[in-house]
Amino acid sequence: MNNLFITESPEELADYSLITIDGKLCKSLAQFYEAIKDKLHFPEYFEPNMDSLDEVLNDLSWIEDERLLIYFKNSSEFLINERNEKNVTSLLDLFDITCEDWKYMDAEAEEEALVTNTEEEEEDYIIPKKELLIGFSPSERMEDYLAEIN
Repeated sequence: MNNLFITESPEELADYSLITIDGKLCKSLAQFYEAIKDKLHFPEYFEPNMDSLDEVLNDLSWIEDERLLIYFKNSSEFLINERNEKNVTSLLDLFDITCEDWKYMDAEAEEEALVTNTEEEEEDYIIPKKELLIGFSPSERMEDYLAEIN
């Protein structure tokens, strides 16, 4: 299965925890960042930009579930007000790369992840392995975007 895909029935992937985001509530990047932050309970340090999104999607340590499906219903409305098409394709590329990165994370990489605390001491910071997929409801617009990045 591709990392990004179109489906009418996300519940068919029963072994994945389903996180549904309404594309009608994500017509701009600002609205998207707010919606995904709320749905995935992003940490307080999250900033509404691609770099911060990349950082938190490559962590997800606060989420217990190992297999996640982020599903955008009403995908014809997703980022419809975004004037710069490059922003939409960049976001989809980020999703695809992040899903792919999770596939190749191994136990050794988990243990090598370190964070420095305020006393400048290193402490082990284990990022638990996840599987991440991104699904979209059927729409010609989203099918065109996904065809463009594949």
